[in-house]
Order: sequence, then structure tokens, then C-alpha cells
Amino acid sequence: MLHDQVILLKKVKKSQKEGMKMKKIKSTLLIMLFISMTSISNAQDMIQIKGSDTLINLVQKLAEVYMQENPGKYISVSGGGSGTGVAGLINSKCDIADASRLMKDKEIKQAQALGVEPKRVVIAIDGLSIISNKNNPVKELTVDQVGKIFRGEVKNWNEIGGLNKPITLYGRQSNSGTFDFMVSEILKGDHASTMNRMNGNSQIVEAIEQDSSGIGYVGVGYAKEATGITVIRIATKAGGKYVSPLVFENVITGEYPISRPLNQYVNGAPKKNVRDFIDFELGIKGQQIVEEMGFFPIPQEYKDFNKQSLGN
Repeated sequence: MLHDQVILLKKVKKSQKEGMKMKKIKSTLLIMLFISMTSISNAQDMIQIKGSDTLINLVQKLAEVYMQENPGKYISVSGGGSGTGVAGLINSKCDIADASRLMKDKEIKQAQALGVEPKRVVIAIDGLSIISNKNNPVKELTVDQVGKIFRGEVKNWNEIGGLNKPITLYGRQSNSGTFDFMVSEILKGDHASTMNRMNGNSQIVEAIEQDSSGIGYVGVGYAKEATGITVIRIATKAGGKYVSPLVFENVITGEYPISRPLNQYVNGAPKKNVRDFIDFELGIKGQQIVEEMGFFPIPQEYKDFNKQSLGN
């Protein structure tokens, strides 16, 4: 009898232990499920931004400060060129497309065919900078000369008052908004086949710092802090005034002839978390960061444009 009671007690204790173990397993599973659901929720709420390499450093900084000031908000920023960002928006792979050029008519039609209604926002102004090695004696060029150089029609620096050295060209790849801007606004034609096509602005700066014959184009934010280059002053035409993109007034007034707006595109009226971030970018703190990163804040005409575009 006593033996049977001992066996029964052992079974009860064993059952209790197994019950406690199952409770622990269930608790662990519930915690894991909660963490998983939270991660899924955060992933769903995360703002996805893709596109322009000219904009990537600026937008990463804007996102970093925004997240610091708004715990629980998440933003992912990646580059790949304006074309990558626009394609991401068209195919609903991102919430915001960074673009250093305007969307093309065919891209807008592609987007609309897929139910996407692109809305443009201007977040900064760029004085696209023509740069050469700091030891190059050529410090001034006209827009026409820049076009001839990058089309490959001028091949030696001595043709434009420089040393007897062949010109080495550095530019962007064809998915770049800066590449497209140069083609449509400055070259009015194709780049020379001999141009070195680089992945980003930083690579162009680094290459020209090491190449005394090099010339390239980068966003002004990448030119301001570089030490091994010269930012060439540009005139609209021969006999005109040569001006630098490093001066705010030159760019904002249009006196510097190679300035451009830097854009973001969203799908229709942006959802709240996207709208909150855009409002931050366009606000006082965001525009201060624009200046800190070497670009220029938007003038009133683009503030008005953004209000109309976003519908407020």
C-alpha cells in the first residue's frame, strides 16, 4: 500500500514538473510571438527610401536625426541611383524615391498604369559642381566648354588654356539622375565613350584627387569638404561672369548656370508616417541639416510648390 502511495506521489510530482515545463514553454512561445509580431509591425511601419546617390548622405542624416527625435520610428535609406528609386516607387517597393532629376513622362505613365500616382517634393537645391584636380591651372569654363569636354570634342587641356595633357573624364552611370541631367541640360547629347562611369559622387572626388588630368561632376555637398580638388567657376557664355556653386546666392538666384532641385517622389497623398518625415525634412531643423550637409535650403517658390503638390 505504502509502495503504491510512493509511486502515485512520484507521478503527481512528475506531472507537476511537466506542467511547469509546459507553462515555461508556452510563456517563451508567447514572448517569441510578441517579439515576432512587433518586428513585423515595425517592418510594416518602416519607411523605405531608395534612389539618388547625390541625395543619399543627406537623406541618411535626415533619417538619423528624425529617428533620434522620434523613438520607435524606423527609416531605411539606400542608394543605387535616381532610376533605382523611381523604379522602386513605380513597383511599390519603396515609400519615397530620391531623385536628382525629374521623373520622365514614360515613367509617370508606367506608374499610373500600376495604380501609382507620383507626387513630387523638392527638399534641397544643388549647385552641380564641375571639379578638377587642385593642381590643374584651369579654374574657369563656360557651359559650352563643359559640354564639349564631356562629349569628347575637347580632348586635351591645352585646347582650353591648360597644360599639354589629355583630359580624363569621370562621370556617373546611366541610372544616375545626375547623368541624365548632364545629358539633357549641359551636353545636349551623349557622354564620350571614354568617360569613366563611377558609382557615386564620392568615388568621382576620390578619383580626381589622384588624377591631375581628371575632370568630373558632383553634387555641391560632395565638393565643399574635399581638399584635393578645384571647384571650377562657370559662365553661361564666353565673356560672361564666372561664378562658383559654393556661394548660396549664385545658386539660388540662378546666376550659377548648373543648379537644380533635388527631389523626392511619393505615391499620392503620403501616409502619416511618411508625411511626418517629409514635414521634418521641409521644416526648420530639416533645412538646417540640408545646409550642414553642403546643399542649399529651398526658396519660397519651392515651398509653395510643395504645399500644392502635397495638398496642404
